[in-house]
Amino acid sequence: MWRPNGVKARLKAGQAVYGLFHGFASPLIAEMLGLVGYDFVLIDGEHGPGDSMTILSQVQAIQATPAMAMLRVSSNDPVQFKRALDIGVEAVMVPNVSSAAEAAAAVAACRYPNAGKRGFAAPILRAANYGMATADYVAKAAEELLIAVQIETVAGAANAAEIAAVEGVDVVFIGPNDLSGDLGVLGQFDHPDFSQAVAAIEAGVKTAGKALGCLPYPGSDPAELHRRGHRFICPGADVALLREACLAQLRALPRA
Repeated sequence: MWRPNGVKARLKAGQAVYGLFHGFASPLIAEMLGLVGYDFVLIDGEHGPGDSMTILSQVQAIQATPAMAMLRVSSNDPVQFKRALDIGVEAVMVPNVSSAAEAAAAVAACRYPNAGKRGFAAPILRAANYGMATADYVAKAAEELLIAVQIETVAGAANAAEIAAVEGVDVVFIGPNDLSGDLGVLGQFDHPDFSQAVAAIEAGVKTAGKALGCLPYPGSDPAELHRRGHRFICPGADVALLREACLAQLRALPRA
């Protein structure tokens, strides 16, 4: 479904936006998350169990709500972007980007020639309302699409400013778990090497004037991330929220 990207507009205006990782591959849950009021629902195509058709159904469900439909692709692969954008995904997250060249390749795969290398089939795509909005879609697709790249490695942290400076990159999103793993301190979020790498990413992205993003980790809840300048924040994942709610309820039940 073709529509303007409100989340991208709010980021350009300097506002913070909040969304949830959606790992259940369920259109019903995706729809509910959109109706609850999250600014975006982030379908996890990297670690989630969905395939092309389940992703499509999730996108359709989210787009029945005000929330932006976003997909984390499994890799920086032009075919992945083509298939995601053709079904109408409004934003993409690219995992494990460690250089400006990798970021530029992702942007090129999302744009039609001459600005990029995306294959053209707009007149028959759901993204262009099955050809009923082809002219608007072709003219505005690049402008309305939100592209987030994830920095999750030591190399990515060192190249953060150059990655963020790539034209077409809207958000640089820190992956704290994999970053700590690449540093050799998996899960040690208070380790000096981890803190130093995060600070380097934050400084580099701010220098480039792009939006910072992250998910909470010990010592950095959403409020702390916002204080440090993050404006694209995922406060959690639906799987974890349901798990914790169920565990809390079970712990509170009388047993005697």
